[in-house]
Amino acid sequence: MRVVDDASKPVLFVTGHVPASRRGAFVALHQRTPIELALFGGRYLHGAPPGGAPAELPSRTVRQREVGALVRSKNYRAVIVGTGGRVALPLAWRASRRADVPFIFWAALWRTPRIAAHLAAWPLMAQIYREAAAVVTYGPHVSRYVAAHGARRIFVAPQAVDNDFWSGRAEARSDDRFAFLFVGRPAPEKGLAVLLDAWQRSGLGAGAATLTLVGEHRVEAEGVRSVGTLDAFQLRNSYAACDVLVIPSIRTRRFIEPWALVANEAMNQACAIISSDAVGAAAGGLVRHGRNGLVVPAHDPAALAAALRALAEDRERCAELGKTGSRDVMGYTYEGWADGFAQALAGSASASSTGSVTL
Repeated sequence: MRVVDDASKPVLFVTGHVPASRRGAFVALHQRTPIELALFGGRYLHGAPPGGAPAELPSRTVRQREVGALVRSKNYRAVIVGTGGRVALPLAWRASRRADVPFIFWAALWRTPRIAAHLAAWPLMAQIYREAAAVVTYGPHVSRYVAAHGARRIFVAPQAVDNDFWSGRAEARSDDRFAFLFVGRPAPEKGLAVLLDAWQRSGLGAGAATLTLVGEHRVEAEGVRSVGTLDAFQLRNSYAACDVLVIPSIRTRRFIEPWALVANEAMNQACAIISSDAVGAAAGGLVRHGRNGLVVPAHDPAALAAALRALAEDRERCAELGKTGSRDVMGYTYEGWADGFAQALAGSASASSTGSVTL
């Protein structure tokens, strides 16, 4: 689908950073309809470092307080803004209403954070859900949440990675022991404390299996090794060398995992997944219990320990889960992500009679 506007103006896409995992998605969207990135920086919560805007895309670095003026300039036929940026989001929303520019909200939340700043902003968030020209979500879990809060024109842009890269050839495995892998930041919401508790309960560290931690972790436990931060090639090798990727994220007052792209990456190397139910990739339908992995309750080390043992004791079942996952993840592509936004832009153009759509 290619969206065409009478004035041939680009779409302004306001976001903090361009993580490496998103570069190809932005390029795919730009191939469908011209976009310009407005990058305001701020906190960076992705595992891999930001790679900068792709050379194929026009981009600018802005302060959050400059976003409103950009929208009011009427140099753009629509504006897309995500949940990040406490100042950028409200300024873009108000400016879009004053300038009559269609506003596309890129929503990631699937539970309301119980923190003062978000609770104070809730009336504005509720208004955006109800009145935005379109809401684009990470998956059906987010779609259900925004629909419950009044959103009507909802489109899904499925989370994706570069499947060609992550499914590429990796180094041969050198250890025959059953291998678990954890990849994540040293943050409480990533659930590492729950995983380490489960690991001890499982008894697997005595020699039956290994647990490798990727990230800035300092852990001393039987059968556990920390390898620090890895580049993309090293991480791909780590996925290829493991049987199961464990994503034990937990809910906190501030955070619930929107997706966890490590699931997509690992599934490309036919890894089975053990995920908590606080992970968006599980709530959103990529990781499916009994099909390509196991899903356990968050904050439950006993349930997680049982899942660890279940797969370590049944390699054949684990391999089948991994093979199914390698097929399932092929449906999560940059092109699918871009199509979700293109459909949202087409819908907003039709609703406001400011553009047309060419299929």
